Amino acid sequence: MTAHARFGSKPPLTIRLCGPRGFCAGVDRAIQIVVLALKKYGRPVYVRHEIVHNRYVVEGLQNLGAVFVEELSEIPAAHRDRPVVFSAHGVPKSVPADAEARNLFYLDATCPLVSKVHKQAMRHQRLGRHVLLIGHAGHPEVVGTMGQLPEGAATLIETEDDVERFSPPDGAELGFVTQTTLSVEDTAGVVRALERKFPRVQAPAAESICYATTNRQDAVKAAAPDTDLFLVVGAPNSSNSRRLVEVAERAGARRSLLVQRASEIPWGEIGAIATLGLSAGASAPEIIVDEIVDAFRERFDVTVELAETAVETENFPVMRALRDVELTGADMAFVNGEH
Repeated sequence: MTAHARFGSKPPLTIRLCGPRGFCAGVDRAIQIVVLALKKYGRPVYVRHEIVHNRYVVEGLQNLGAVFVEELSEIPAAHRDRPVVFSAHGVPKSVPADAEARNLFYLDATCPLVSKVHKQAMRHQRLGRHVLLIGHAGHPEVVGTMGQLPEGAATLIETEDDVERFSPPDGAELGFVTQTTLSVEDTAGVVRALERKFPRVQAPAAESICYATTNRQDAVKAAAPDTDLFLVVGAPNSSNSRRLVEVAERAGARRSLLVQRASEIPWGEIGAIATLGLSAGASAPEIIVDEIVDAFRERFDVTVELAETAVETENFPVMRALRDVELTGADMAFVNGEH
């Protein structure tokens, strides 16, 4: 029995809380679009794919009247007059074309920074370059970016080994872009490998990895050294959240875990810890961070230290079709994940 248990006191715990963390401007905009569409057009509003990769957010929007589908063909014929929202991850060109063929009214919630990568990829292709997309196979953002280009015009590169195996088609000029949510270090290694093997490869006109990904990784690097445990709030299918887990371990956390709620924390395995790092992926609401801090307060005498490396002021406006709808305080609380 520990001294703390013997005297009925809680063991001390310092929580290094990362800043920035949680919702980015692109996620905030996408959620706003669904909420505004519901206010303007009523129920239901269809959403193709999870609007962002977070079950808490998705379930909250379902409760408001959003219906999530993976393909437009799932929308019943009787509801073809209802709006459909495309997710923040972006979609291939074939999806809006399909929507138009079905006479659907759609609202594209693609993050503006993902749209920027689409434009960079199309610019490479327009200039006669074969496009190399550095990213993870199957991720919806990758599917969307590859889908901006004609069949065969792009090749997915996931690792440095992929670079070594790749041969350009017919000696074509090359240009690369990257998925926005990757680890900065991993991407740098792949880019170095590309530039070693193909010295003439053209970089995108601007950085592809988004500011929010970089900022969250920088904060984790600052907070992680010598932490006994590092928790990242996020979904298993959230690329940027999974990268934060990897960044924490590389930066010196003894153990790093991805959790969606406080109930997923393996309390029986934590053992004696003195320092906890805590961050949240770009699609995780702050209310879950609060929930996790409260769960530790029940078990530990908690001191919170802020590990802040940047202050974010970015704001992406919604499309013109929704700007005449006003959000109330209750609506904004919902957009911010407080539901």
